Amino acid sequence: MSLVLDPAAQDLLFREAHTANTFTDEPVTEEQVQAIYDLVKFGPTAFNQTPLRVTLVRSAEARERLVQHMAEGNQAKTATAPLVAILSADNEFHEELPTLFPAFPQAKDVFFAERPAREGSATLNAALQAAYFIVGIRAAGLAAGPMTGFDAEGIRKEFLDDDHTPLIVVNIGKPGEGASYPRSPRLSYEQVFTTV
Repeated sequence: MSLVLDPAAQDLLFREAHTANTFTDEPVTEEQVQAIYDLVKFGPTAFNQTPLRVTLVRSAEARERLVQHMAEGNQAKTATAPLVAILSADNEFHEELPTLFPAFPQAKDVFFAERPAREGSATLNAALQAAYFIVGIRAAGLAAGPMTGFDAEGIRKEFLDDDHTPLIVVNIGKPGEGASYPRSPRLSYEQVFTTV
């Protein structure tokens, strides 16, 4: 094996990790979430931009408001998960670029002066950060249940504003009984890679 990462860590993060559909009642603490972010914030993005925004849904009242915007098949999962996070893209991320990318502070105006350019970049880079966030959840010994089955406009109006685009809703916690489906097939190396 050519990987430096310990095989147990490889299993924890990738091979043995599954999307969770049920969870135990064990709470997910603020300290765990902060530790996850403190790890995954170092994942690479274009111009070191940080468009990902995370709305933690902890209160019962907020949970009820969120569940009504989830697809029918995702409502029960979202209602019972110990913690739910709404991951969104901040389309005004460029305002932070002079601080986050001091090597070229002009990038804010050179590349992102127009809203359509910002929205495309925010979506792509926040999606990268969302993937790091899911791996970070696994690194904390928790399971993630990421979902895109929801009314995006409803969630935006309910929890965000016009400058934020909801991307993924993630249920978080310790996996419960029958939490995941059997591992589905993956494409082979030969099906994915081309050498030119």
